Amino acid sequence: MMDLTEFFGIQAGLIGTVSGLTGRFLKDQINWDQRLLGIVGGRGTGKTTLLLQHVAAQDRGDQRHLYISADHIHVQAAGLYEIASSFFRLGGEAIVIDEIHKYGTWQQEVKNLYDAFPKAKILFSGSSIVALQKGRADLSRRVVFYTLPGLSFREYLYFAHGLAFKPWALPELLENHAAIVAEILPGGPILGHFLDYLDHGVYPFFLEGIDLYHHKLSNVIEKVLYEDIPTAAGTRPANIPILKRLLWLIATSQPFTPNIDRMSRDLKISKPYVYTYLDSLERAGLLSGVLPAETGYRMVRKPAKIYMENPNLIRQVAGELGTKEQPGARRETFFAHQMKSAGMHVRIPTQGDFLVDDTYLFEIGGRGKGKGQIQNRAKAYVVRDDIEVGFGNVIPLWLFGFLY
Repeated sequence: MMDLTEFFGIQAGLIGTVSGLTGRFLKDQINWDQRLLGIVGGRGTGKTTLLLQHVAAQDRGDQRHLYISADHIHVQAAGLYEIASSFFRLGGEAIVIDEIHKYGTWQQEVKNLYDAFPKAKILFSGSSIVALQKGRADLSRRVVFYTLPGLSFREYLYFAHGLAFKPWALPELLENHAAIVAEILPGGPILGHFLDYLDHGVYPFFLEGIDLYHHKLSNVIEKVLYEDIPTAAGTRPANIPILKRLLWLIATSQPFTPNIDRMSRDLKISKPYVYTYLDSLERAGLLSGVLPAETGYRMVRKPAKIYMENPNLIRQVAGELGTKEQPGARRETFFAHQMKSAGMHVRIPTQGDFLVDDTYLFEIGGRGKGKGQIQNRAKAYVVRDDIEVGFGNVIPLWLFGFLY
C-alpha cells in the first residue's frame, strides 16, 4: 500500500493558503455529490482555489479527501491510478485531481478508477484545451462538467472593494435596469471601477497585487501557447509564432471579422490549418468566436466575428505590441464575455451587433450611440459605454457585468 503522507502534507499547506477566501459563484451551483465531476476553465480563473475550498469545507482533518496536482513529479512517477486506488483502499472517499490534462493517460485511468471503486468520488480540474475535450467525449456517460469563467464585473466589485450585489437574470436586468443601477451607484465611482475591471479584473490573481497582474497574465498566455496547445493539439513549436500573429491580429482589430482566404495567404498556411489554430486558441481560453444568427451551412462555416476571450486579454496583447485596443472591440469583447460566461446563447445578427437567446437584439457603442440600427425592432436595446444611467431601451454597458 502506498505511503500518502507527503500528499497529505502538501494538501494541508495549500488549504492554509485559501482559508478565509470567499468562493466563486460556481461553488454553490455545483452538485458536489456527483461521483465523477470535472471543472474546466482557462488558466488563472481560480479552479485550484475552488477545489481546495471544497476540500477544506468537507474534510475537517479526517483525511477522507485527498488533493493532488497531476503535474507534480511524484504523481507522475507513482501513477495516478496507484495513488488513488491506495487512497480508496485506505478508506478515502473523494480524490481531487488538479491540472488533470497534464497527465497523459488520465482518461483511461479515471475510467478505471470509476469502475473499480463504485462508492468513491473523483473530482478533477483542467484547462479548456483539446485534450480535456477529448476526455469529455471518452467519459461522456460518467462525468458531469462545469465551466468556471473569469470574474464577472459584479464579482470583481466584491473581491476588490467589498461591494456585494446579487446577480440579475437578463430579462429582469433589461426590464428594471434603472432601479438596479440606483441600487448599485451608492457603492462608489462605478465607471472608475469598470475601467479598472477592463484592465485587471477578470482573473482573481489581481488580489496578489495589481502591479504584477499584467506580468502574470503574460505568463498565462505564454504557458497556453508553449505548453497547453502543443501538448494537447500536437502543434509544432515552430508554428507557435503563427498562433501569436493570430492573437495580435484579433487584439488590434475593430472588431475582427475573419476572412479565411486572406488569413491563409497572409500567414502562409492552408485554410484547414487556419481553422485548426483558431479552434485551438478558442479551446485554450484565449479567443472567443461568435457564429452568425443563421442556419445550415452558412452558420457552421466560420464565426461571424472573433474576439479575444475577455477584455483583459485584448488589452494585454495589444499593450505588448505597443498599441491600444480598439474601443469598439473592447466594448463588444466585454459584452460577449459576460453573456457567454453567464450561459447565454450569443449570435451575430444581420442587423445590430448581438442577438442573445434568439430573442434580444443589442447594439453596442459609446456615449453617443444612436438607435437607428434597431429602430422599430421588438426587444431591441442600445448599450452605451461611458454612461452611468440609462433610460428606456438605452442601458449602460457596465451593467451587463451583473449577470453572474
